[in-house]
Amino acid sequence: MHPSSAEILATVFFLLAVLHTFSVKRFAQWAHHYPPGSIPENLLHFLAETEVVFGLWAAALFVGLAVVGGSLHKAIDYIEGLGHNYNEPKFVLVVMVVAATRPVVLLAEKILTGASRLLPLSEGLAFYIVALAIGPLLGSLITEPAAMTLLAILLKRRYFDQGISRRLAYATLGLLFVNVSIGGTLTHFAAPPVLMVASTWNWDSSYMLSHFGWRAALSTVVSTLLTVAVFRQELARIEPYVSPRAAVPAWLTALHVMFLALVVFFAHHPDIFFGIFMLFLGLATATKEYQDPLKLKEGLLVGFFLAGLVTLGSLQEYWLRPLITNLSGSLLYYGTTALTAITDNAALTYLGSRVDSITEDLKYALVAGAVTGGGLSVIANAPNPAGVGILQSSRAFGEGGISPLGLLLGAIAPTLVAILFFWWI
Repeated sequence: MHPSSAEILATVFFLLAVLHTFSVKRFAQWAHHYPPGSIPENLLHFLAETEVVFGLWAAALFVGLAVVGGSLHKAIDYIEGLGHNYNEPKFVLVVMVVAATRPVVLLAEKILTGASRLLPLSEGLAFYIVALAIGPLLGSLITEPAAMTLLAILLKRRYFDQGISRRLAYATLGLLFVNVSIGGTLTHFAAPPVLMVASTWNWDSSYMLSHFGWRAALSTVVSTLLTVAVFRQELARIEPYVSPRAAVPAWLTALHVMFLALVVFFAHHPDIFFGIFMLFLGLATATKEYQDPLKLKEGLLVGFFLAGLVTLGSLQEYWLRPLITNLSGSLLYYGTTALTAITDNAALTYLGSRVDSITEDLKYALVAGAVTGGGLSVIANAPNPAGVGILQSSRAFGEGGISPLGLLLGAIAPTLVAILFFWWI
């Protein structure tokens, strides 16, 4: 390897961003040492926002590239050269706002509630099983970011805000992230790491269903049932949930579903789906009596996070590519699963798609490892920041918000189940 000064700088900032991610609770604690509303307190709370971290260090990289390159144009050219790579952050921003509206959330809740009533269990147990075993598989149709947004909102209302224990909160968070990561693999267009390779390797939905989909479905069910077995008594005590929101006209729900479908259909054409988004905002404004406040702030923060990840991650190829190409079989699968914890899984599969000599077995190992490890950290999978943005304020995690270490520990069990189905069966 002969990295350039820009690549070395990007790697240093990338490592600092990872360390910053694991230190956000410390910044939140420091903020309490200063008077409420003071500049130091606000600044430290800003630095404690998980979604801000990678965007902040990406901004530092932009300045660093201008200094190292001796010209502001060097930094501008680098950012503009990543134009296509920023499509995903833009899409996640838009789909998160559209999917988090009251009409769409109530529709999803009705569907999941109806399915949960088929189970001869208490409401707390039945809805938990359906939401976390079946809900993530919907990501194969409406995309993983949309599924993550819907499930995070529903789980927050029914469980995270109902005084559940810290152990159950992190177990549920890890389960959600892992199941969403693998739940989008029934089709070739919904999971970011699959999307990066599908056209290059000619993987269609029938291929995904036969190689990945059935494994994902079994894994989500088994992981959820194991979690329920451990926390059965606590889940059974959850009070039945009554939605405080008024009914939404069927025509308005249909329009929201239409807009969501159009955004998903044009996911690779940002100029089009942003135009659709503008029309949607007009509809939301005109029908505000049936709307909750739009999650524009949360969507912007998540988009900022993913854009920062793209900016920093695009210069890591010099060490990631040789690492991927020099592994084989089981080493590639387990290596990719582990690497996903410290870098976006779509970046790993994208690099693999650029290796001409990779065999079919290694292609499977790479993508399977990428989706298996997608719940180990906030940065492991593109939809994860959307989940964190929604659940961060839940009282189940305390004042410091979600702990990266807590997420890692909560995701270990469902990750091991995914390893069983994706590699050993």
